[in-house]
Order: sequence, then C-alpha cells, then structure tokens
Amino acid sequence: MHYSHEHLALQKTLKRFIAEEVNPHVDEWEAAEIFPAHQVFKRLGELGLLGLTKPPEYGGAGLDYSYSVAMAEALGLIECGGVPMAIGVQTDMATPALARFGSDELRREFLAPAIAGDMVACLGVSEPGAGSDVAGIASRARRDGGDYVITGQKMWITSSLQADWMCMLVNTGDGPAHRNKSLVIVPMREGGKLRPGIEVARKIRKIGMNSSDTGLIYFDGVRVPQRYRIGEEGQGFVYQMQQFQEERLWAAASCLVSLSNCIQWTIAWAQERKLFGATLADQQWVQFKLAELKTEVEALRALTYRACDLYVRGEDVLELASMAKLKAGRLNRLVPDTCLQFWGGMGYTWENKVSRMFRDGRLASIGGGADEVMLGILAKTMGVAKRRPAQE
Repeated sequence: MHYSHEHLALQKTLKRFIAEEVNPHVDEWEAAEIFPAHQVFKRLGELGLLGLTKPPEYGGAGLDYSYSVAMAEALGLIECGGVPMAIGVQTDMATPALARFGSDELRREFLAPAIAGDMVACLGVSEPGAGSDVAGIASRARRDGGDYVITGQKMWITSSLQADWMCMLVNTGDGPAHRNKSLVIVPMREGGKLRPGIEVARKIRKIGMNSSDTGLIYFDGVRVPQRYRIGEEGQGFVYQMQQFQEERLWAAASCLVSLSNCIQWTIAWAQERKLFGATLADQQWVQFKLAELKTEVEALRALTYRACDLYVRGEDVLELASMAKLKAGRLNRLVPDTCLQFWGGMGYTWENKVSRMFRDGRLASIGGGADEVMLGILAKTMGVAKRRPAQE
C-alpha cells in the first residue's frame, strides 16, 4: 500500500488541526479526565474527516479503507491516547455496521449526524461479565409491540458519558450464542439529559487514557423502536465480528506514529544525557535496543499496510488484522517500557510523554480483543486449534 497525494493531503489537514486545536489542550483534558467530544468532533466533521469511508448520501466521502488507515496513523500525533481512541470509536467502531447494514431511515437519523460531528456515538459491547468473550453478553432486548425493551449493563464504554447514541449488542433471542444477538441503536439522551431507564452508574477511573471518558451504564426497561435495529435480527454477532476487522486495523495503524515518536524522543534524550563521562546514546546497549525497537515498529507498519491493501481489494483479513492487533498491543507495551527505562527517574514522572505512553499504551493488549483472543483466532485460522461447532 502506498499513500497517494490525496492520502497525504488528508494527513496534512489532520496534522494542522491536531497542532492548532488538540495538542495545546491535551494536558488540560488529561487532568480533567474528559475532553469536549462534541466540540472536537464538530470541527472534525467540518473538515470532512469523520466519514471518510461512509456513503456520500449521508455526508461521507465514499473512499476506501486505506484513507481510514491514513487518518488513524496521523492521529498518532496527538500527545495522548484517549482522544484518538475516542475519534476511532466514532469513525471505525460505532458506525461501520450502521453504514453497511442499517436502513436508509436509520442512517439518516444517526449516521449522518455522526459524520457531521453533531452527534457523539459509542459502542456498547463489553459488560461486567463479558469483555473479550463477546458471545457471553447478558443484556437483553425483548419485543413489546413495535418496540424493544432493553435491560442490562455495558461497561468500559468509551465516550459513554457524552454519547448521544450507542450501537448496542444485545440478546434478542434464546438460540445459540452466536445467532441470538442483534445490534440496536439506542438513543442515550433527550434534550441533553439521559433518557428514562438509562443511568451512568459510574465513571471509571483508569490508569491511562485519562482524557477519554469511560462509563458503566445501566439500562432498565429502556424502550427503543424495533426499526432502530441494524440489519437482520439475530445477525448482530456476525456484524460485530466483521466490524472488528476494521477496528483492529485501525488499532494497529493508530500506534505507528506514536511508537516512532517515542523512540525519537528517547534518542534525543539519550544524546543529551551524560553518563560516566559519555552520553547515554554512546552506550552500545542503548543503540542496539533502540534499533531493535524501530525494526519492530516498521515490521508492524508493513503488516498493517499489507492487511489494509488486501482488505481494500475485498479479501478477508481476519488473520492479518488479528496479527496486526496482537503485534500492536505487544509493541505498545514493549516500546514505552524500554524507552522509559532509558529516561531513568525522568521517565517515572507523571508529565513525561514517554510515561504517558507507558500508561496509555497498556490498554492495547486488552481492548478490542485481548492478546489471548487474537492468539486464539490465529490458532484457528492456522488450523492448530479446532473451531467449536457453534462458530462454524
């Protein structure tokens, strides 16, 4: 995959926006443990950056997925992990299934405002008892006339304290766990207030990604018209699995610049830091470790670009996307940890950029499918492990 002039122009626009309107406020948002999503998303919508791959009739640009990868990569310039993650939820996690399978009416009501930046979206899959085990969710939607009545909980939900609507995975039947779920759009607010039956039970305080709000949300008898269901009833698990391919490619692409920057910051520090009559950069161990880290990041870049290229051609990239997600999670732990060690005491301070990456990056091996889930997928695609009958 090679970036065209159009890809580079998109990245240039995004880089300017980040430098002028995001990074100057990151420290403030990190301290507040929330950022103004409606304000930031509205500006991104005005720049045409929230619907790159979405249909033009709903305000999107109708481009192929390589443009999402280019955007995700440029978002790595943001000097924290929470803001780009929330943007990724809006563009590549909460909206792909709606864009692909939603009715025209549903897309006009929810997708178009999300692309314009007028609505903030969140994705409701994880629950207190079901994180990476998507099939294990317990939230349920029962039919009542022309409505669904939804009861349950969703946890670890990015942007849920500000979201206008949730793309929610719920059980709508009693059949096999992989065939009894549906994706339903759940409006979260009316007149700026939470709808009856929806409660933000807790704002979850995390060790990283501080500028991104994360909530535990309760649903108690929440009514939603059945026309708010995305696609066919009982196909939600399938739709979500398809959506995960894009989410995992996005996750891999989004860390390429930040990992590279972490290495470059450490090189600059090592060249200034005096140690035993020389600089830290004069130590062969430091030189070799940084060279190894850069090699690993470039290997991830090549894997991500290859997976994206095949995906754009219409091929199934479950295996490659899972590999990229796995590798990204590992490098988001390895690179900041190794670099932090070279910073010594300065690396252990809260304000240090490498320290923030160390905290933020740890989520990459957990969110969007833990490392172990990626390994399980790979074991099946490689034929090492047998597939369960319910998954075939």
